[in-house]
Amino acid sequence: MLALSFATGACGASRDAGGKVEVGQPMPDYSATTASGDSVALSMHRGRVVMLNVWATWCHPCRTEIPELVALNKRYAARGLDIIGVTVDAAGADADVRQFVRDFAMDYPVWFDPEDRVSTRFLLIGVPTTFVIDRAGVLRWRKTGPVQPGDTALTGILERALGT
Repeated sequence: MLALSFATGACGASRDAGGKVEVGQPMPDYSATTASGDSVALSMHRGRVVMLNVWATWCHPCRTEIPELVALNKRYAARGLDIIGVTVDAAGADADVRQFVRDFAMDYPVWFDPEDRVSTRFLLIGVPTTFVIDRAGVLRWRKTGPVQPGDTALTGILERALGT
């Protein structure tokens, strides 16, 4: 059974949910580029817990969740959590994305996916969408809609995935 939380306020159109990666199954690899053009991939983070957050500068719910993601990064990074933001802003928006990252004090890596391949790869129904992947590469949590402060389901998953 797919554990998927639909939240109001997610930006994007509905898509068929039939091919989504299921919680408890291995997360397929995914690659993108950094702001400097370096290639990066989920597989590079094997052995660490990854929170992959897909967002865009034009998405209001994405803006509301960034402070919570920054707080989670501060709380869990030293224990093995890698938060990675994936921006699906269109090609040519690099300066806007960089300014957004500065304005919101995003202290975690941001990957660029101007072709929005992440949405096709994981059949996203909108942004923001967040995934928690354990050290073995297994999807443990998925949410469409903004991460909320004090989400005990999320913190419980993070605590278990981090081994505490």
